[in-house]
Amino acid sequence: MKSISTTELNTSNYSVDSQNHLYDNSIETKRAPLHLAFVDDHPMLIAGLVGLFSKKSRYLVVATGNTAEDAVKIVNTETPNVIFLDLSMPGDVFAAIHTIVERTKQTKVIVFTAFSSVDSAMRALDAGATGFLLKGATFTELVEAVETVNRDELFITKHFAKEIMNGMRNRSQREAASRALRLNVREEQILSYVRKARTNKEIAISLSISEKTVKRYMSGLMSKLHARNRVDVAMFASKQGGLE
Repeated sequence: MKSISTTELNTSNYSVDSQNHLYDNSIETKRAPLHLAFVDDHPMLIAGLVGLFSKKSRYLVVATGNTAEDAVKIVNTETPNVIFLDLSMPGDVFAAIHTIVERTKQTKVIVFTAFSSVDSAMRALDAGATGFLLKGATFTELVEAVETVNRDELFITKHFAKEIMNGMRNRSQREAASRALRLNVREEQILSYVRKARTNKEIAISLSISEKTVKRYMSGLMSKLHARNRVDVAMFASKQGGLE
């Protein structure tokens, strides 16, 4: 983790404040610049991002890092308005995102990654990120992402947004269905064994209950699921398992 200095850019158009933050003096700035930070384990990528954003008086790059731990430290010491995080760098990035958003509402997190995984995107958004941007994005998209999350709005790479929104919608439907069913702990346990094609006897042994009790729970499950038979219950269990 490091703060940015003018020596890295080698130009007279920049000055440094008392906290060693870089300012672009080439253009008049009518509003306070947004403080940015970049955390990625690819030095060349970071150098490119710093170079691009440092040319705009609207932005002030305050720090860079290359691990999830660096990200948390940067937020603790610099409190940038927006921090870009890579998902594949060392450390638990999802935990870092959660820690950052729990500690301050001022810093917005944009995940900037090469992995177009719906699951990863949803995990990042669940953790508290408000931006998800794929590497290869144009500088215009990067700026749009920064400005969007700074307004407390959600930004997702356009050609990937539909997939993520569909994933979130499907999960919401599953959660709503689960709440509507209101299965108790024992019913959930039995359903998990049905998913594994276990017999009533095997389920009874695994849960240390009688086979008669298992049959009673199965009858309750069939009623809640409007299932005609055990096969219907097994199909429901398989679908639920495939969506987890």
